[in-house]
Amino acid sequence: MRLRSTFAALLVAGAAFCAPGHAGPLEPFQMVRSLQVLQDRIANGDHAALPMQQKLLGIIDERLRAAQPENFADRRNLRALLIYGLSGGNPKTLDMLFSKLKLEGEQAELGNAVAQYARGDFLGARSVLRRIDPMELDPEVGPPMALVAATVLATEDPRRAIGLLDDARLLSPGTLIEEAALRRSIPIAASLKDADRFTRAAEQYVRRFLRSPYAGQFADSFVTAIVTLNETVDLDVVEDVTARMSREQARVVFLRLARKSAIEGYNRLLVFASRKAKEYADRDEGGEDPRAILYANMASVTSSNVHEVLAALDGIDRQRLSAHDRELLDAALAVARAVLNRPPEASAGDTPPPARELDTASGEAAPPAPATLDPDEAYLRSMRGKLQAIDALLVKETSQ
Repeated sequence: MRLRSTFAALLVAGAAFCAPGHAGPLEPFQMVRSLQVLQDRIANGDHAALPMQQKLLGIIDERLRAAQPENFADRRNLRALLIYGLSGGNPKTLDMLFSKLKLEGEQAELGNAVAQYARGDFLGARSVLRRIDPMELDPEVGPPMALVAATVLATEDPRRAIGLLDDARLLSPGTLIEEAALRRSIPIAASLKDADRFTRAAEQYVRRFLRSPYAGQFADSFVTAIVTLNETVDLDVVEDVTARMSREQARVVFLRLARKSAIEGYNRLLVFASRKAKEYADRDEGGEDPRAILYANMASVTSSNVHEVLAALDGIDRQRLSAHDRELLDAALAVARAVLNRPPEASAGDTPPPARELDTASGEAAPPAPATLDPDEAYLRSMRGKLQAIDALLVKETSQ
């Protein structure tokens, strides 16, 4: 409480110092230092500091708009301007100031790249940011510059991006920059199929930053990465990482993992995640979580267990599901009933036409099932492809 009161007082004082006519306004570098302290409080779990960050950015913006070019003859203020831009600063303020300043060489390049990044012009910023070496920059500018450069280069050059995230962590340990670098390393490691790097980043994050207000973003990336690495990820590691989470955090992770695995038909992950979700289920909410039952049965239907699957799905309390999951329940019931009522031309002894499943990532048909596939499995694969298509449409609708 004392720290929160201190930061609240800091904001009031900052506003007062920025008021017109006040004698001795704070210098930009002093205000940006306060911003960095506040951000480190956020990384360490002070959720109340999150709205303060936006307020302080607004105060700094007012101060910078009132600044004159001669204020930036002090290198500390020029450095503060760059850090402000890299921390989500107002692009209009940055454009105004950089147009007035007579910067040369590396300073001019970095200033232009920061302004382009703030405007969302990643392509324009990329040519400069791909060449930077954060280790050679000012110790205060290097870490946020590395983080931003990694963000800009993540799609084009993921290996370079993940190296920059390592630089950011090394240069700024224990800060919000390290928290963001670890969090952003996870999807990049997954895209590179680097299970070892994914494991290290996830383990370090839960040991150090699980109280961060951005931990929910970490959980989303963690689940998506596990699915991406489904063939190589060590499930013991997944279990160890989630063991450090709160009961509710772990339960949500396993439910999300079970759902994604069910849609994709990754039975190894599905069995694991469904079992763990049941273990973490909150018994005080009326018994087993209906989502766990739904996801566990969505992709497990076969011609031999279809009656059991139908009974489990029919027993789900629809009112405890979201609207999206009720749609998935209807789709799963349709798949199970279709298996139970297979058309004569797909009966045992006949070879059905090769099933073409929808690839949910591209929206295009996947290659036909092998001609040697068991007829029952070929039919099931076709039905699961329809389930994937339904889920893809639902995701598209909810994102619009």
